[in-house]
Amino acid sequence: MGIRVVVVDAHTLSRHGLAWIAERQPDVEVVGEAGSLAQAVSRVAARSPQVVTVAARLPDGDGLGLVRALRARDPELGAVVLGPPGDDEVLFAAMDAGASAYVTTTAPAAEIAAAIRHAAVAPGSFTSAGLARALARRRTGGLLSPRERQVLTLLMEGRSIAAIASTMHLSHSTAKTYTARLYEKLGAANRTQAVMAALRLGLVRHDLPVPPPRLPDVAGSC
Repeated sequence: MGIRVVVVDAHTLSRHGLAWIAERQPDVEVVGEAGSLAQAVSRVAARSPQVVTVAARLPDGDGLGLVRALRARDPELGAVVLGPPGDDEVLFAAMDAGASAYVTTTAPAAEIAAAIRHAAVAPGSFTSAGLARALARRRTGGLLSPRERQVLTLLMEGRSIAAIASTMHLSHSTAKTYTARLYEKLGAANRTQAVMAALRLGLVRHDLPVPPPRLPDVAGSC
């Protein structure tokens, strides 16, 4: 019996295409398909796969959230995330969610098959063909623009949005936009979460102090 796989993707052609690739592998057996978060949960529960392939975005929820939930429930379940090419943020988010592998939607069949096999034998370790290049870009600050890095530095100094606008010679609304974009890229809801995410991603040094939270401190505050 081959590696039991459930394929989760909202787009019918993509889902069937991935299932077709998997079925052509002599050691892989597709035991279910799902087009939504709700369907995925029921298919996984009913079919007991060894590996689930999940699109990063689903119509009724977050594919990465699904991966995190499934892996928390069953650490032996392998998870392969499929996302857009050239998107380092999704790759790192997949890694943080506990995915076993990340492949892009333009990856060749051999790479997808290899990711499924890796997920089956080593569900707790992460692999991606683009990981080394993404890490290199992250080390050189490729995740954030120069303006966003400056905003991050000022946030770490405890500056308010108004102070950031003044320091960077920006309008208040532009400073709020940069801050909101920074929070979105780092998956953060506030200043402290943004700083902790930046530390985890290696965007700032660990010896820099983490500022105390400000109340209120959202992208729209002053």
